[in-house]
Amino acid sequence: MFWTTLIGILVVTASSGVALGAALGLTGLVILEFFGNGSTYLALDVIWGVFNSFTLSAVPMFILLGEILLRSGISERAYTAFTPVFAKVPGGLLHSNIAVCTLFGAVSGSSLSTAAAVGSVAYPEMSKRGYNKEAVVGSLAGGGTLGLLIPPSLSLLIFGALTETSIGQLFVAGVVPGIMVSALFMIYILFLCLRQQGISPRSTESISFWEVVRGMLQIWPILLLIFAIMGSIMFGLATPTEATGVGVVVAIIISFVWGQLTLARLAAAVQRSILLFASIGFIVLGTSILSLSVSILGVPQAILELAINSDLGKYGIFALIILIYVLFGCIFDGLSLMIMTLPIVFPLLVGLGFDPIWIGVIITVMIEIGQVTPPVGLNLTVLAGVTNNEVPLGRVAVATIPYWMLLLLSVAIMTLFPQIALFLPSVAF
Repeated sequence: MFWTTLIGILVVTASSGVALGAALGLTGLVILEFFGNGSTYLALDVIWGVFNSFTLSAVPMFILLGEILLRSGISERAYTAFTPVFAKVPGGLLHSNIAVCTLFGAVSGSSLSTAAAVGSVAYPEMSKRGYNKEAVVGSLAGGGTLGLLIPPSLSLLIFGALTETSIGQLFVAGVVPGIMVSALFMIYILFLCLRQQGISPRSTESISFWEVVRGMLQIWPILLLIFAIMGSIMFGLATPTEATGVGVVVAIIISFVWGQLTLARLAAAVQRSILLFASIGFIVLGTSILSLSVSILGVPQAILELAINSDLGKYGIFALIILIYVLFGCIFDGLSLMIMTLPIVFPLLVGLGFDPIWIGVIITVMIEIGQVTPPVGLNLTVLAGVTNNEVPLGRVAVATIPYWMLLLLSVAIMTLFPQIALFLPSVAF
């Protein structure tokens, strides 16, 4: 009866076009009322507790940070700086896409901001130079996902806030996996361009070593911003929440001095950040009520006991969860999917013996996969828009399949070698 009610209400409310947060919250209230002896009043306490969280208050600041960088034109300068570095490498500017997305992801914390900022600069330039358009948008969609994994990450921040896991350790844990995924993308691009002629034009420009050095020196403001955020956390000068405030202040200064930020653009960034946080916050509200309802009834413990007694084993259950994330990624956007599933998935995986920090990194990668999974994959939609539909959504999705597979491969690698994610946190903390 419980599962019928839970799934039935979710399906009916979600299919009616109601906002996801409302669907989740309404489901939780119904369960509290009819299965929790009318304890709907507890929802007020849990909502207050979540939104009064010092940690969660960093989320709108990270969103604002990404919006400021998106409107400042800094991505264009970073792209120009990396252009000489890969000029003679097969694939050329396709590698620059991944490198700039990695760098931009280290300050924006958002997959969409990364894909939009780099894509708006890269696509027109590479189309003009004769690059294969599908290869360009594929690299941008894949590279854009790095915005969620490379710290500081909005996904890891929300994960830490909702699961009471150390955000500092989560941020540090994302460094090596982020670099690994970036390297996998670049290796794929190299082999693709060596095997297929016409993907990227051959560069005939003569570029000296000093031109490369001069280009790389242009990215110092971005490195300063990365140091301001991550350095203040790692050296114990600020909590992750306080570091976001530091990052926003430094980003505003850099964007006014070095970028093209104006007061009008700053106001637009603030407005967009408020709307985006309101959307995320509403989902968090609904999820908090649903999480309370299932925890009061002991559902996570019952699922854990069932899983332990099953014949699937620890890694069989983990593989099933990965499959569920892949399938649900076709329906929900990444952050919504994470917030919605954490109340059950997190205690289940912790109960099976998986490290909470490692779980955070793995779930973030699964969210990245959702960002490039049609039909809801938001990175695909953003990039189709960046190309003015020169590359339709379907072709963008097909071009992104190799990167989708490489993200799944990275999950397999980190499952076999969990220290890829856990080594740095164990050293730094």
